[in-house]
Amino acid sequence: MYLSRLILNPGSRRVQREVAEPYQMHRSVMRAFPASLGKTDERVLFRVDAAPHADALTLLVQSWTPPDWSWLGEPKAQGYLLPVSGPNPAVKSFDLHLVAGQVLSFRLRANPTARRKLDDGEHKRLGLYREEEQVDWLRRKGEASGFRVLSVATGGSEVIGGAAGSGDDRHDLKLLAVQFDGTLQVTDPERLRQGVAHGVGSGKGFGFGLLSLAR
Repeated sequence: MYLSRLILNPGSRRVQREVAEPYQMHRSVMRAFPASLGKTDERVLFRVDAAPHADALTLLVQSWTPPDWSWLGEPKAQGYLLPVSGPNPAVKSFDLHLVAGQVLSFRLRANPTARRKLDDGEHKRLGLYREEEQVDWLRRKGEASGFRVLSVATGGSEVIGGAAGSGDDRHDLKLLAVQFDGTLQVTDPERLRQGVAHGVGSGKGFGFGLLSLAR
């Protein structure tokens, strides 16, 4: 797999718009990949991290296919990236070497939801706003994805919006975003590799689901 790191310019109007409407950032991210990629089983994942007390935003993009960020050199992309001393964007390939019982740190920005029955009898997927429910959701996802949550802190909980689609298919969205940071224990290395590759939870086209692991 490949991991791209882009240091974004928070003073750019385009960056500000895409942070407020993540689907627009998704469209920008996908410009680095062939148009035919959407017809495969690959899932391109991304997440925006804001460093505390730093005038920069970090966009992480995970993919199976090597990205081509040449479009960032176009005039319309001017000012999108923040000038830094190192490569920007920076791209590296990586393989996950996991062992059952291994303890790792993790970060996940997710859209925790549950299917609820409404008063009219219909079922709808709704955001989980109580911290206890959010942590329970993460533990269930962990069981399905080959890991056990050992410790976790929730932060950055917010409702994000914006429009998705275009033309007659354009519609407004409001999605719950929660950041989870903590430690996990690997219970099934292969399932966890698949969980990282495919993402965790829903809303992956809106910057959710990228599970970052570190020793």
